[in-house]
Amino acid sequence: MTKIVFMGSPEFALPSLRTLVSHGGSETRHEPVVGIVTQPDRASGRGREIKMPPVKTLALELGIPIIQPEKWRAPEAMEQLRAWAPDLIVVAAYGQILKQDVLDLPPLGCLNVHASLLPRWRGAAPINAAILHGDEETGVTIMKMDAGLDTGAMLAKKTIRLTRDDTAGSVTDALSHLGADLLIETLPRWITGEIQPQAQDDSLATYAPMMKKEEGRLDFTRDVNELERRVRAMNPWPGAFMEFDGAILKIHRARVEAGNASVGQRLVWQGQPAVGASGGFLILEEVQPAGKKPMSGKSFLSGARNWV
Repeated sequence: MTKIVFMGSPEFALPSLRTLVSHGGSETRHEPVVGIVTQPDRASGRGREIKMPPVKTLALELGIPIIQPEKWRAPEAMEQLRAWAPDLIVVAAYGQILKQDVLDLPPLGCLNVHASLLPRWRGAAPINAAILHGDEETGVTIMKMDAGLDTGAMLAKKTIRLTRDDTAGSVTDALSHLGADLLIETLPRWITGEIQPQAQDDSLATYAPMMKKEEGRLDFTRDVNELERRVRAMNPWPGAFMEFDGAILKIHRARVEAGNASVGQRLVWQGQPAVGASGGFLILEEVQPAGKKPMSGKSFLSGARNWV
């Protein structure tokens, strides 16, 4: 029976971990997960409260041993990994680059559940990039990891269509479950040697670097359709925003309307706040003023006397 170590950190990784644990046994030819590697606890929010990664929370519930190395340079991390003696390592949004000695440790390699249709959107933010660039589809790829950034050979893919209602949050949720399903379909065939990995075509590769908060700023000199995609691509993090009345106004939901207005001009369109951009208006359907809860655009207008 194949021994598996799981590496992951955020919510995206939870369905894959649950699936591995629930399907452990003879039918899938692997044992339940013998150990978990996740990111260290971090301070977050205004109160800088120390929070555990979601994967750690689930691991504690499941009673699976955990390590949380700050960096893989720490010798005790590698010692524990060797002690677990995994035949296979499964990675889903772990958040650290793995050293070559980690990649070389398990006889069956390290498999990654990656949230894009590789080689498109290698890197840390593939879901945000797919929405922002107007891709018609995305999906998940099970990949055998190598020393490069998401450059390893591919074992399997599954695709979903993207719609104008999709946000980074909704697509992340969908792909987390799709990835878990594809993982458990792929593992038995990988373990028995039935799958021949397929090399990626590097000439088709695109990159999606880690998102920064400033990328949520809406530049109204840009095309209005791009702005609408940016609102969805930045939801829930880092969040789209503009400046209004000397403060940050977060934009959670918006739509495009045809029309002519000066770039950056604030106006009211059918009872909702709107801003002129290249090629039309951006209608702000749901916003969040500084220090307040999210509200509809119409509710916001009732207290925003300086909007126009």
